[in-house]
Amino acid sequence: MKKRSVVLTLVFCLLGLSVGFAAENPNMGTWKLNEAKSKIPAGATKNTTVVYEPAGDSVKVTIDGTTADGKPAHNEWTGKFDGKDYPVTGDPNVDTRSLKMVNERTLDLTAKKDGKVITHGKIEVSKDGKTRTVDLETTANGKKVKGKMWYDKQ
Repeated sequence: MKKRSVVLTLVFCLLGLSVGFAAENPNMGTWKLNEAKSKIPAGATKNTTVVYEPAGDSVKVTIDGTTADGKPAHNEWTGKFDGKDYPVTGDPNVDTRSLKMVNERTLDLTAKKDGKVITHGKIEVSKDGKTRTVDLETTANGKKVKGKMWYDKQ
């Protein structure tokens, strides 16, 4: 009986920690692209809505937008902010994405295709938690292209 109580207590504590992480993490929530402030490279996909939400002890990121030719784009990633590669579904340009927590408001982002780094960047949430910027460097057709996107919290 005691053993069962201890195990249940540990499970609830761990669950509380993961829920607490999600609630306190400033990246969590829905973010809308502010095109007026953003510098999106020509020919790049516009990620118009990005949603970060808890998924057990991981985080699920859902991205919706449009491709360069105006077609709808949708991809999903579920993983941890530990710098390890986790699979991406729905994005023909990348197979995996990794996010690593640099500090409480900053994430380091790396996306790969067939093990090769395609995109690297930094995601940073403002101190007031109302905006987030995404600085990216992407390799497209052998050329490096930089962009900076601004998002407003919804």
